[in-house]
Amino acid sequence: AYRQQLAEKLSRKELPLGARYHVFVDPPGPKIGNGGSTLHVLRCLEDLYGDKWTSFIMLLIHSGGYSRRLPNASALGKIFTALPFGDPIYQMLELKLAMYIDFPSHMKPGILITCSDDIELYSIGVEETITFDKPGFTALAHPSDLAVGTTHGVFVLDPSSFSGKGELEYTSCHHFLHKPDIETMRQCGAVCVRGNCSQLSSSGDHSDSEMDSECVYTDSIFYMDHSIAKQLLTFYKQMGTLCCEIDAYGDFLQALGPGATQDYTKNTSNVTKEESQLVEVRQKLYSLLKGTTLNVIVLNNSKFYHIGTMQEYLFHFTSDSKLKFELDLLAVAFSIFSDKAETLDQSASIIQSILEPGCFIGPGSVIEYSRIGPEVSVGKNSIISGSYINLKVDIPSNCFLSSLSIKINDQVKYVSMMFSVEDDLKKSVKLLSDIHSLQFFGVSLLVCLDLWGVKISDLLFSSENTGLGLWTARIFPVCSTLSESVRMSLKMLNSVQHMSTFKLNGFKLLSVEEMLTYKDVDDMLKFRKQIYDEIRLQRQKEKSDL
Repeated sequence: AYRQQLAEKLSRKELPLGARYHVFVDPPGPKIGNGGSTLHVLRCLEDLYGDKWTSFIMLLIHSGGYSRRLPNASALGKIFTALPFGDPIYQMLELKLAMYIDFPSHMKPGILITCSDDIELYSIGVEETITFDKPGFTALAHPSDLAVGTTHGVFVLDPSSFSGKGELEYTSCHHFLHKPDIETMRQCGAVCVRGNCSQLSSSGDHSDSEMDSECVYTDSIFYMDHSIAKQLLTFYKQMGTLCCEIDAYGDFLQALGPGATQDYTKNTSNVTKEESQLVEVRQKLYSLLKGTTLNVIVLNNSKFYHIGTMQEYLFHFTSDSKLKFELDLLAVAFSIFSDKAETLDQSASIIQSILEPGCFIGPGSVIEYSRIGPEVSVGKNSIISGSYINLKVDIPSNCFLSSLSIKINDQVKYVSMMFSVEDDLKKSVKLLSDIHSLQFFGVSLLVCLDLWGVKISDLLFSSENTGLGLWTARIFPVCSTLSESVRMSLKMLNSVQHMSTFKLNGFKLLSVEEMLTYKDVDDMLKFRKQIYDEIRLQRQKEKSDL
């Protein structure tokens, strides 16, 4: 999927043509986390280029796993998430390259590491530049509220080299904290006062106004020079097979700076799955990296945005968010939208879609890569992705609907997943007797299964390894057309909302996990291309009419 989408972008000249693009897949076997992936990429580069790779300036973008919290990005990748601006529309990849466009000319050979679902916006003086030329690691730092710090990396900056003045400042990190609680931030001296961030606040009493102005400096992207990269590659080769998830942020950066201790190596409170090898690997990494400098580029006039969940996605694209203002996000981006369509609330977001006259899109909803028929009404705060809806229907508020093409026995079929934007797709239980605690649109999954006539057995879930949850529940019917798959999923939801039976007997049922296994990338991209071509044609017609 990634290689195909890259090839298409390059053929349309939507990406810089002078760079080399590679897609590297994690080795088969246990999950190795973004830290393990980083090590694996170094190995792949050496295999491809020999020693030449150490002279390259590289951007490494981690794909970000299965995207369970934003499932419309699951099939084709978070880095290809569509954004509501551009003609044709920008995806996250183009935005990343645009944001970092000035970096390579001020960077020594090395690797800049970033994620595919975050956006860093900043302002610096006209004469100032962000430079990655120091040995060791260099990270960007952004002022954030203390609550944000609890879910990010936090820098304890060296007070002797940090004033907190100006928009850009180069300093070093004494100690890096990974997802610390607020008490730890205070004890370690990470908490600053906005406007004069050199005044590291004590743990004494604080007035309300003082509390409002407190901040910590949180992480986003970081760079490592080639001498460090080579050390890490040697380490990876010596380890042989990795059997645990390593975090590039938590497990690399916590070893750095003069204040680092190896206490973190045994702390597995932030780890989703604790493997026996994890503590050993962390301790070896700590020994390898201990004493390495963590340089910090403080961007006082900057903001870090994360678009990794359905709630964040809806908020940033549809509300009066700062991001919407700063990037000038549009209500209608590269779409056909007739003035005769009933209503389009200004807070809705339409991305590369065709809306027929008569349809209604409620406030705060996002429609991407879809065709919406004339008798369709979409409620508020909903997400519709890759769907063709051509029947008379009211789609309720807070609804997530995403359609996938799949290929089974060489036949193209269609499945539409549907959830509430509040449903927790990461939640799982271990026993069938506990599935009553799983919720689909606020209703116990047990009740839903009964309404749909789905039997509870060991065959109900596609994977025991990933637990029993909405992600692995075989509940979505395979259909022969895209519009039929949408109709079936809407009927399932209707039966739950009205507590009426709708039997799924006779249908082959898949879980979201299985949909991704069987996905037909060609067919999904073909559907998007049809919409793209139709919009292009309409634009040309409008121009010639003028």
